[in-house]
Amino acid sequence: MTSRSATSAIGALLLASLAAGAATAAQAQDKKPMEKCYGVAKAGKNDCAAGAGTSCAGTSKVDYQGNAWKLVPAGTCAKIKTPKGFGSLTPKA
Repeated sequence: MTSRSATSAIGALLLASLAAGAATAAQAQDKKPMEKCYGVAKAGKNDCAAGAGTSCAGTSKVDYQGNAWKLVPAGTCAKIKTPKGFGSLTPKA
């Protein structure tokens, strides 16, 4: 490989690395902050921590179980209305 082609190859590799880094940074910025919202998940649709008698994701037994949470966009939990009331940032009794 000549010096010129080696320099071109290194330049191309550098540009590809920069482009990949920029794409990763853009994806990270697209992710919105999320928060745990209790009492808004349908039975079996919770993300985790459904309390006694359950192990984790998808194990809530009833709709809108107060100790089961679902991840929602930050700032929206208390605005989510269910037949049992609004979502909560803390577990409901």
